[in-house]
Amino acid sequence: MTRILSGILGGTEYTETQTTMMEHEVSPPKGARRARKRVGRGDAAGGGSYAGRGLKGQKSRSGPGLRPGFEGGQMPLIKGLPMKRGFNNRYKTYYALVDLETLQERFEANTRVTPEMLHRLGIIRRTSRPVKVVGDGDLDRPLTVAAHKFTASARAKIEAAGGSVEEL
Repeated sequence: MTRILSGILGGTEYTETQTTMMEHEVSPPKGARRARKRVGRGDAAGGGSYAGRGLKGQKSRSGPGLRPGFEGGQMPLIKGLPMKRGFNNRYKTYYALVDLETLQERFEANTRVTPEMLHRLGIIRRTSRPVKVVGDGDLDRPLTVAAHKFTASARAKIEAAGGSVEEL
């Protein structure tokens, strides 16, 4: 939209033209938008002949093509890394495991062992995970062990040594 302003300023006459761009006049600069290349429409169109697919082979044919992860018959990488297959269960509870051998080495007799103490000593990495005591190793001193879970063998060995278990 063009608007012409005129008047007298300081004794002289002036005319000024103001142009306002309208919404329907806005367009991208030349060369900013490029049309999709239409292949397979003849040699004269510039994408004919093999249409960018090369010669022969499964990838040059029509149809669904190769599945993701296919490596031409070579043993796929994912089959060599079986631990990466499947899915991760969001609702599984992961425990910080502590064995009796570690408790035997790190604690004196008649000590109350808590998850906070285990974290302070660097036996478990984080206190956000619940602690589970497993029965690997032997215990010959009485300890009061406070944890979220105990295996049956760990519970039996702690109580046989004269200690006690506290489930949190």
